[in-house]
Amino acid sequence: MKAKKSIGRIIFEIFNTVLMILMVLISIYPIWYTLIASVSDSDSLMRLGGGMLWLPVNFNLTAYQKAFANSSIATGYMNTLFVVVSGVFFSMLFSTIGAYFLSRENVMFQRQITFFIIFTMWFSGGLIPFYIAVRDAGMLNSRLSLIIPSLISTFNMIILRTAFAAVPSSLSESAVIDGAGHLTVLFRIMIPLSGATLAVIGLYYGVSYWNAWFNASIFLQSAVNKWPLQLVLRQILIVNDTSSMTSNLSAGDQEKVGESIQYAVIIIATLPILFIYPFIQKYFVSGVMVGAVKG
Repeated sequence: MKAKKSIGRIIFEIFNTVLMILMVLISIYPIWYTLIASVSDSDSLMRLGGGMLWLPVNFNLTAYQKAFANSSIATGYMNTLFVVVSGVFFSMLFSTIGAYFLSRENVMFQRQITFFIIFTMWFSGGLIPFYIAVRDAGMLNSRLSLIIPSLISTFNMIILRTAFAAVPSSLSESAVIDGAGHLTVLFRIMIPLSGATLAVIGLYYGVSYWNAWFNASIFLQSAVNKWPLQLVLRQILIVNDTSSMTSNLSAGDQEKVGESIQYAVIIIATLPILFIYPFIQKYFVSGVMVGAVKG
């Protein structure tokens, strides 16, 4: 028989529901506003003068037409896709191998090596030594400067190590008795049993590479054609440079259309991650919790 809820419980559930709905609206509205503003008429949008925006104002797609006609957007997309695909693949590969090593028992100097790896989470040499190291490695004005310096995240590798350590040792021991080597144990046992954690770590790396712009602004100063999408977006939003997309318009029209173009470019740069996340979301909670069971 279902227990009757008390008045206090009902009030709490109503309050909690209303609070959650408000939090969802607060989280979603900025994205909704940007989307609606990007498909609104620029002139009407500027006359509106701010405030809440729920529906398009004189719907049109001029901003998207101008944005997609800009070659820097397409080039930025290709550069970002290259960095994301290559970066996630090699980051996952090296993080997985490193996590497997750190998760094994009776490895010589394992504690000392783990300490020095974790030490890099707390202290770094700073920006100038970082720049000098990349420069001396010959990676300036190269896409490699966006991948190799940030190839492994210590935080992600520690989560993977914890997930691997949670796999019963009897499985790997029985595989070794049957003649399996470390690569077989890693790829046939550890990785299949840690799929949720690997999916989450892959998402972390993917979002990190997709949103990265700072390293590109430092290391690709003389290689504009290699800029990732986020640096192109920063140039448009922060520097307010939409001239390449509105060069055939008058000065007044450039300012009007430029307002909508900025919103359109934000949507263009954000949608891929928003589309990918729902397919990985089901692994998110379980993957993080598995990696947090044992330290």
